[in-house]
Amino acid sequence: MKIKPGWDVDVVRRIRQRFPDTPLMADANSAYTLADAPLLKQLDEFKLTMIEQPLAHDDIIDHAQLQAQLETPICLDECIRTAHHAEQAIRLKAGRIVNIKLGRVGGFGEAKRLHDVCQAAGIPVWCGGMLEAGIGRAHNIALATLPNFTLPGDVSASKRYWKRDIIVPEVETTPRGTIALTDAPGFGYEIDHDFLRHATVREEAAGAGQ
Repeated sequence: MKIKPGWDVDVVRRIRQRFPDTPLMADANSAYTLADAPLLKQLDEFKLTMIEQPLAHDDIIDHAQLQAQLETPICLDECIRTAHHAEQAIRLKAGRIVNIKLGRVGGFGEAKRLHDVCQAAGIPVWCGGMLEAGIGRAHNIALATLPNFTLPGDVSASKRYWKRDIIVPEVETTPRGTIALTDAPGFGYEIDHDFLRHATVREEAAGAGQ
């Protein structure tokens, strides 16, 4: 669930009362400052899986100070853009979980390095989404198969966001909320070229002689 000042403790309390045994996490999207530590401390009673990115997107040090005051694990998201950032955060004990987004870290190479750094330190990771269409979503699925992705990811069925996706078959979830892997070559899906042409409003070509 998303939280922000004025929409946090009471909301989480009501949800926890309604779902006493369901794993819950709160995503703050940098809505708080270190001065809000006493307020965020109140969330400890609800046994959340994590509080994601409560402080500024580029502030590892304040997250370390906040984590020292909380029982609830902090998940670092926007402030982890490279494996080196993860190494710094781990040394400072700035969080106990890391969200890895392919788009945020610049691709598979850095994502794999980041994954490995966290795995070596015993820091679990999970795959975050950025409202990708099918091609990007397929890459998220592949990323999430790495062994240290031990928490539920933010990868969902195509129909959650799109009336029609640009890949075939579209991504679907099983009744258990999982996504079945495909053995197809490449990124695992075919591009729906007919629909892509239908949805195209502008086309540019780049290459030799252009």
